[in-house]
Amino acid sequence: MAISTFKLVCKPNLQLRPIPFQCTHKVVLRSVPSVLPEERSRISIRKQGKSNYTVNNKKPPVWKKFNSKELGFQNSMITSPIQKVLNTLKERGYDVYLVGGCVRDMILMQTPKDFDIITSADLKEVRRIFAWCEIVGKRFPICHVHMDGIVVEVSSFNTRCKPGRHFAHDVKFEAPKGCDKEDYLRWRDCLNRDFTINGFMFDPYAKIVYDYMGGMEDIIKAKVRTMVPAANSFQEDSARILRAIRIAARLGFSISAETARSVTALSYSVLRLDKGRLLMEMNYMLAYGSGEASLRLLWKYGLLDILLPFQALYFVRHGFRRRDKRTNMLLSFFFNLDNLLAPDRPCHSSLWVGILALHKSLSDQPRNPLVIAAFCLAVYNGGNLLEAVDVARRINQPHDIRFPELSDPCDLSAMALKNEILDLTQSVKESLLQMTSRHSVARAMADYPKAPRSDMVFIPLAMYLKALGIFDCLKGSASERRLLKKGRKIDYESLARGDRLEIRQLFARVVFETVYPLHIGQS
Repeated sequence: MAISTFKLVCKPNLQLRPIPFQCTHKVVLRSVPSVLPEERSRISIRKQGKSNYTVNNKKPPVWKKFNSKELGFQNSMITSPIQKVLNTLKERGYDVYLVGGCVRDMILMQTPKDFDIITSADLKEVRRIFAWCEIVGKRFPICHVHMDGIVVEVSSFNTRCKPGRHFAHDVKFEAPKGCDKEDYLRWRDCLNRDFTINGFMFDPYAKIVYDYMGGMEDIIKAKVRTMVPAANSFQEDSARILRAIRIAARLGFSISAETARSVTALSYSVLRLDKGRLLMEMNYMLAYGSGEASLRLLWKYGLLDILLPFQALYFVRHGFRRRDKRTNMLLSFFFNLDNLLAPDRPCHSSLWVGILALHKSLSDQPRNPLVIAAFCLAVYNGGNLLEAVDVARRINQPHDIRFPELSDPCDLSAMALKNEILDLTQSVKESLLQMTSRHSVARAMADYPKAPRSDMVFIPLAMYLKALGIFDCLKGSASERRLLKKGRKIDYESLARGDRLEIRQLFARVVFETVYPLHIGQS
């Protein structure tokens, strides 16, 4: 539960204006429906025109058709811009399908992060149909259709399933028995997908979900499994390693044994990815409501050592094992951030970069919890240090004593507390600089013998400057005009765009609720 006002943590005789940290409930269900073993034998989904399909069949059909209504989802789950693109292509006489993770999410009754469309129209025809459309990509070209303020990705069967195209993983497949030309095209496209649970195809007009790759069985087992042997799949595209982590973290799934072995064995291969791709994949992990689980899995499989070496050093120094179930301050920061985000309500990447920088600073030099509270308040109120100090000195809520990043509390004068805020601010800025410096990262790796020797930095200069802007209001000058956010409700559109006031509010709230969780002292 978040803090709505400081009435809960301040002495009762104080008359203070309402303070920032307000509770808002997540509106998107993020948990995965569980299936008990005794229930699995009863799960049966009708296959159109044929016998029922059951999970425990010894000889299941090679591929399956599911009625979308029996799976429990409706076309109303598809957002308006996507429906417009689908309808426009359908009205022109083309076949259209939703494909990949969006279908999986609808089966799981979760909100898709985005929607992908595939059509029988050529990409050039798609570009002619839509006024604002462009073809992007060389290896796998797709159309970006701009519709109602969002970009809709549209691919073509004619591009993805050209005759004679060979798969780089060189694994032989036979076409499903009894399939017609349309089934063959759908099946061929599904072979290009990364994981079985991303191999679905949904016809929203016939209301049929096609599962050629056994994705439904893996959903029931809550498993992430590659479409082809994992070693082959990851060698073809090492970004799939990060996507396996991201999907497992978001859905609460486990990674199949074979896939997990290849994730560990080939973790070094992510170094071949360009920095922009790494930033994109990390943002998908940390900005969409599954940051804590992502960090745990990155650490478990050795990827944190490569991508975020400072944070890996923190885990090592505090004796955090690869499969550790305990928590720490870094994981707690992202747990509280996750509670405020969702796949359709992400934050700007500068927010999680700022949180990483603050934590690194606290890990390097533990601070008085009162200093951190005052720091949060000053970030929230636009740099009014006097008000932040005044409110912080009146807090009597106990802090979380589990974290070594918090030093023993002691009384501080108003001037001393103000100076501590400025000192912490400078330390956070230095941490940000170190996270974007190849030299600093290389030194951190040198202190960690088991880590891959790499000075890779994927946080670009623009992101460093954006994150730095969270703290540029903390200058100690009383004459500057303070910019304050109106209201306490989170504006998720502004948050995703990177609005500075919105980011400051959420940053302050997450950090404060980690250091001073409400459940302490309420029993």
